[in-house]
Amino acid sequence: MTVRSRPDEDRPADHRPRPHETITSVPDAPVRTVGASPPVGAGATAGAPHPLRIEFRRGFAPWAAAALLLALAWALAATASQWQGSWGDTTGRLSSAAGAIGVPFALAAGAWQGGRERRLRMTELRATTPRPPLAQLLTAALPLACGSAAAYLVAVAGALLACAPYASAGGPVPTVFVGAALSLAACTLLGHVAGRVMPWRLTAPALAICGYVLAGASTLHSWSGLANLAPAHLRLQGDADLPVWWYPLVSALWAAGLAATAVLAHSARRRVTALLPLAASLAAAALLLHTGDGMLRDNPLAHRQVCDDSTTPHVCVNATRPDLLPEAVRVLSGVTDRLKGVQNVPVRFEDLPRRPHGDEVELPLLTPLGWWSVRGKVIDPQGYAWQGALNLVRVRPECGRTPSARRLQATDGAVLRWLAPRSAWKVDRERSVASARERHDTGETARFHAEDTAYAHLSTMTDAERRSFLSRYFATVQDCGPGASEVPSL
Repeated sequence: MTVRSRPDEDRPADHRPRPHETITSVPDAPVRTVGASPPVGAGATAGAPHPLRIEFRRGFAPWAAAALLLALAWALAATASQWQGSWGDTTGRLSSAAGAIGVPFALAAGAWQGGRERRLRMTELRATTPRPPLAQLLTAALPLACGSAAAYLVAVAGALLACAPYASAGGPVPTVFVGAALSLAACTLLGHVAGRVMPWRLTAPALAICGYVLAGASTLHSWSGLANLAPAHLRLQGDADLPVWWYPLVSALWAAGLAATAVLAHSARRRVTALLPLAASLAAAALLLHTGDGMLRDNPLAHRQVCDDSTTPHVCVNATRPDLLPEAVRVLSGVTDRLKGVQNVPVRFEDLPRRPHGDEVELPLLTPLGWWSVRGKVIDPQGYAWQGALNLVRVRPECGRTPSARRLQATDGAVLRWLAPRSAWKVDRERSVASARERHDTGETARFHAEDTAYAHLSTMTDAERRSFLSRYFATVQDCGPGASEVPSL
């Protein structure tokens, strides 16, 4: 490093350098030349943040990801009683949230980000940068796409953790959530390209509306074929079906291929390269349309059940929810205890997707969640027990206007009231009796009086008499009127 000296005319005469003298530089005092650029790899250049990092930390992406996460969390929390405890319902709810909330949000956010440069009048400034158009587009779009996918995956993780303590059979299908996250990222890129092509403020809300319309149309039966092409769409309800493992990935390939085609056709130097992702996307679409309903298969657990044979009748629940068996036995204990020693009762309460056999009776529906059970508990024990007793009594076919119809109805009502007393039913009964009296409906009033008389008679019987009567009653419960065997009456 050299030290520049002043001109000779400004230097004193006695300070002129002699031939044998040398001039040394001071290492700690470097001299910077005005107008010179620092060399490549200098500390100032190496410390400059990458544009991607700036977009990830200070751009629109973190705010959009936070907003999407809040929207998904609110939708899932508001309906937690309908999915918490079932892997199938949880997966279906997450897929519905991705299609109805995530896809419109991703399209709108991408369009808003894509039109930012035109709105801020930065187009000419961007054109002067050394980066090619494709790199500029990806620098602006990838952080938002990754943020949308990450927000959805965080919501998925929270929902699965909330479901795990109450689910006892089966498990989640990871490819469903990976495919939905990739579809959201692809929709963000599609929206970004649309925002660049149409940099208007109404582009974002218009794309959001289109996304909502697409999500709604995918649920219509008339659109069942084209619904398979909807991004992040999975028609899964309950645990009866399972998605084929490759279906979500093929659906994501369809959306990602469209996004890559749009990006390359808009910004690539060689736009012919867009034909490759377009071909992959069309192949995935053809596979989705050709497969149709074959993308869901039967869950083998849904065709099995677990039973408790210590009761009469036995209590069985579907093998997809074995954790509900102790709860069902507890709630139905009032009915089963009153049937101890009674002959001719059905063998079991069954819970299979078929009609019950002759020696079976349907278990009151424990699914879908939120109707009778929430988080492994029956929310209305008296109502559930009353429904179970009603299924026992309703084995009798419709009798119509036979002479014994009124007598049989009174007997059935008395047996039902005795097997499963219900406080809410008493209130409804008193209201119905009062209404019949106000309307002067003598037939309805007589029916209520006959049922009250039969119930009083049944309640005053001894245990042995009651068991004998109920044994004869259940032996003829499938008969409409007197025939080969006399239907007992009270």
